[in-house]
Amino acid sequence: MNTAQQARDEVGASIKAPPDHNHFPRLRRRRRRWVLALCAALVAAGGLGTAFAFTSVNDTQEVLVVSNDIKRGETIKAGDLAVVRLSVDPALTPVPGSQKAELEGTRAAVDLWAGTLLTEQAVADNLVPGEGESLVGISLTPAQMPSEPLYGGDLVRIVTTPGDQGEITDREPVTIEATVIGVNRVEETGETVVDVSVPEAEAADLAARAATGRVALVLDARER
Repeated sequence: MNTAQQARDEVGASIKAPPDHNHFPRLRRRRRRWVLALCAALVAAGGLGTAFAFTSVNDTQEVLVVSNDIKRGETIKAGDLAVVRLSVDPALTPVPGSQKAELEGTRAAVDLWAGTLLTEQAVADNLVPGEGESLVGISLTPAQMPSEPLYGGDLVRIVTTPGDQGEITDREPVTIEATVIGVNRVEETGETVVDVSVPEAEAADLAARAATGRVALVLDARER
């Protein structure tokens, strides 16, 4: 066979040869990988969404809200409170819904409005001052009170101190026993205002002595 005939045969063979389809399976394999990756991503996203929804539901708790307006000092009745499920800020101290029955018969320590969340500070077994008691505010300098912080419920004595000239008599200093109700420091003056509860009969005398500034507060033992 001569060279010309050989060249013609090669051209004819190349024309008749079927096209190479080997690259198609590679394309299909690549496409399949992308589809599988997309499906995996969707499944993962769905799982995260489910986990978030589950966590959100479990973060809620049953708490009490006020159903009717209640004035300070009024008795809380059964229909004044309702149980709802809410996600509550950790900074708050809501009353759990399970305590609804226990709060019936207690008193509102502040004005409560319908629709508001009920907190522990808004409810009191007894109002202050109680019957037969009076509340007196005493302004004290750091020298007139102990450096130990005072807390509500502390039992203290308010004692008369010597006058401006430092005179001291042979008589026993006047002492009035009291219970601390609240403590408020006045930053502008550096003094501390201590609200104390005393028997009604001694309130006027204590207020008069406290107004002169000639008193000191004594904290007695807390362990009794």
